[in-house]
Amino acid sequence: MKVVLFCGGMGMRLREFSESIPKPMVTIGYRPILWHVMKYYAHFGHKEFILCLGWKADYIKKYFLEYEECISKDFVLSSGGQSFDLLSSDIHDWKITFCDTGASSNIGERLVAVEKHLGDDDVFLANYTDGLCNLNLPDMIETHQKNEAIASFVAVKPSQSFHTVTSQADGRVDAIEAVHETDIRINAGYFVLQREIFNYIRTGEELVCEPFNRLITKNRLFAHQFDGFFGCMDTFKEKQSLDDMYARGETPWELWKQSVRDDAGSRVNEDLDLIYEMEKLSSEIRHCDSRTEVEVRQP
Repeated sequence: MKVVLFCGGMGMRLREFSESIPKPMVTIGYRPILWHVMKYYAHFGHKEFILCLGWKADYIKKYFLEYEECISKDFVLSSGGQSFDLLSSDIHDWKITFCDTGASSNIGERLVAVEKHLGDDDVFLANYTDGLCNLNLPDMIETHQKNEAIASFVAVKPSQSFHTVTSQADGRVDAIEAVHETDIRINAGYFVLQREIFNYIRTGEELVCEPFNRLITKNRLFAHQFDGFFGCMDTFKEKQSLDDMYARGETPWELWKQSVRDDAGSRVNEDLDLIYEMEKLSSEIRHCDSRTEVEVRQP
């Protein structure tokens, strides 16, 4: 499936970084969050990307045109630094379409602008590119198709520290709760969309406002409730939290690394099982030899 990534906003709530670079290019570790999101989709086999560019589009284009894999990959340097060989590769099999969708366009307008690049695909994926998660994407796609949805999105519990208040008309408070302890969920920005979504978008409309409300009246909009890891990078505090996790090596969104570790662990377990069986067999042979020797020595 093709993946539409919204990369054109100015990221006003992250102005400490996004005043000089596009918000999707703010880094976590060695790479921008945009790369982490793309790597997530590529892990599940979705490697055709459509980037909806806007503010500072040139910055994103240059990043990929001048992409340096050796920054975050192991490599062998030889010939006095004249050549190097990468031991693994990131994006060699990715196909990326760069589309200028306007500096001030909203999400709905950006999506409409790239419809022609979807080809004949009946279903595609989309993402805000400001959040990371460890969702098993095939599960969401399967649920989307089973529900015959036109649009599905991941719904997560908010991680913010504010409280919700329930009060009467005169202001008397009935309840106050931490928002993460309520049943409230927010749109995480991970979408599965049918091509039919374009029939519900009017000129100038935001995707999750009028179009999604039309889908609600048709019972064709679904929320995929997810309680695993989700980390948004909407503020400086949230960016710092993701940086701290990366520095500690706690990166649950890097499913591509987890699969490598699982494979390695599986091989180790297989080796240990083999060693155990060999030691068990050796012990049985020694025991058998010992019994034979005793029997031979008996008068």
